[in-house]
Amino acid sequence: MLDLYYWTTPNGHKVTMFLEEAELPYRIVPVNISRGEQFAPEFLRIAPNNRIPALIDHAPAEGSAPLALFESGAILLYLAEKVGRFIANDIRGRNMTLQWLFWQMGGLGPMAGQNHHFVQYAPDPLPYAIDRYVRETSRLYGVLDKHLSDGREYIADAYSIADMACYPWIVPHERQRQRLEEFPHLAAWYERTGSRPATIRAYARAREINMAPTVDAQSRTILFGQGSQKAA
Repeated sequence: MLDLYYWTTPNGHKVTMFLEEAELPYRIVPVNISRGEQFAPEFLRIAPNNRIPALIDHAPAEGSAPLALFESGAILLYLAEKVGRFIANDIRGRNMTLQWLFWQMGGLGPMAGQNHHFVQYAPDPLPYAIDRYVRETSRLYGVLDKHLSDGREYIADAYSIADMACYPWIVPHERQRQRLEEFPHLAAWYERTGSRPATIRAYARAREINMAPTVDAQSRTILFGQGSQKAA
């Protein structure tokens, strides 16, 4: 059994997409980040960076004590290796998957996240910041669109953890001020990935957990006012 510490954010959706694809038994432990539950001592023992998702595998492969993981990319890679699926075995396919997984972790996620913040949540509009992150998000969409332009169905040819990592960050494209019709190859991939039964099930689970906005007047300080003391 796997315990998934989760909230309804793009990084949370990555892992439910994997678990539904792999049909692994798992239990969701909700961590309401808009109410500060990510700072609970018991959660910080699993995820010292006070971010979701986190995972506990109660039956790791070597048969040892339960294994705790944080960071969504690390969790996806661990799970792919655990089940022997969604990452290629050959060196070229494996490294293509890893490159695009790291691209999402180091580029698409952080830049789209800053886009979300300055476009939607900053208390005062900052045109320079908005323009910078909307443009950078657009550039990254263009990178993925070009990669997909050679006719491949998925990012690393076969469906993989690279697709699971990227898809949830494209879902809020309208809030990122992106027009999918400007990226036709990405748009086709987006529809293809979103229509997978496991993706549909993963987002249905999200609706069971939370339908309210993560960021509201009450949660702004919790989410955006963190300093070093919060990690204690």
